[in-house]
Amino acid sequence: NLEEGDRVPAEAGLIGPTTVDVARFFHTDERLSKTMIGEILGDEKDECKKIMSDYVDQLDFHDMAIVTALRTFLAGYRLPGEAQKIDRLMLKFAQRYYENNPELAEIFASADTCYVLAYSIIMLTTDLHNDQVRNKITKPDYIKMNRGINDSGDLPPDYLMAIYDEISKNEIKMRY
Repeated sequence: NLEEGDRVPAEAGLIGPTTVDVARFFHTDERLSKTMIGEILGDEKDECKKIMSDYVDQLDFHDMAIVTALRTFLAGYRLPGEAQKIDRLMLKFAQRYYENNPELAEIFASADTCYVLAYSIIMLTTDLHNDQVRNKITKPDYIKMNRGINDSGDLPPDYLMAIYDEISKNEIKMRY
């Protein structure tokens, strides 16, 4: 429960009263449960949505490749298991990434492209690094899978191949 969990740190003077303060606390206090942080950030309550927005807005993705930004984004909490919660988080990530990297407008038509690509990268990580997946996605299949995601256009194949190579060599560690 957010209210109960918030009261103790606030009463102890560990965090201030605003959602910005709570978000900063989530970034800086290593003692917090990564699962609890993920559940709060993904929650649909208005206060939780505001904390999540403030949390993501405190991340700086300037001049980061999307895979690096995604690694940074996912490092501070455990991704919740519920699809709607993941969706809220990924949408905010994409908006922040796109906003922080206006020079990428020549690659990405919109923040929606970043959103779909980020999901695609998570799926690729799971596919390539999960032992239960027998038929691993190939590089040509990954490019095909991402056709039309750039406001009905395609991302450059070399760009997608570089993402594929990076993920195949170094998975994004996610805890569901």
